[in-house]
Amino acid sequence: MKKKPSNRSEYNFFSKISTRWNDNDIYGHMNNIVYYALFDTAVNKWLIQNNLIDIKNGKNIGLIVQSGCNYFSSFQYPEDIDAGIRVTKIGTSSVRYEVGLFHEKDEISSADGFFVHVYVDRVKNTPIPLNYDFKKTLDTIYIEL
Repeated sequence: MKKKPSNRSEYNFFSKISTRWNDNDIYGHMNNIVYYALFDTAVNKWLIQNNLIDIKNGKNIGLIVQSGCNYFSSFQYPEDIDAGIRVTKIGTSSVRYEVGLFHEKDEISSADGFFVHVYVDRVKNTPIPLNYDFKKTLDTIYIEL
């Protein structure tokens, strides 16, 4: 069963990300690995803006344990992309983030991706429970599907 693209209305937070010259591959469109980098960039930008992670000195880090992507249409350089971000599952120490990548004026996504972060102690590399404030902030972009 082929998955349908998500709609812009299914996200309540967007981040603008620009493509780069080296994102295009030999076929003239954005290489698939770049989509994963955009997902990671969009989510981590949101986490940093909301003071949920400190990439240099934080006690906790999020490790990706699962990811996936469905492609519907391509991007290329130069282009600005709207990355819609949502959370669809919050566990004890894990979060499922979903990201829809949209051409600036499109209502349906060109790519939909997801990844699951498991939050671990930076030194011990063992899962840690998400605290109340972290979960409360995640709730601001949580959508029940």
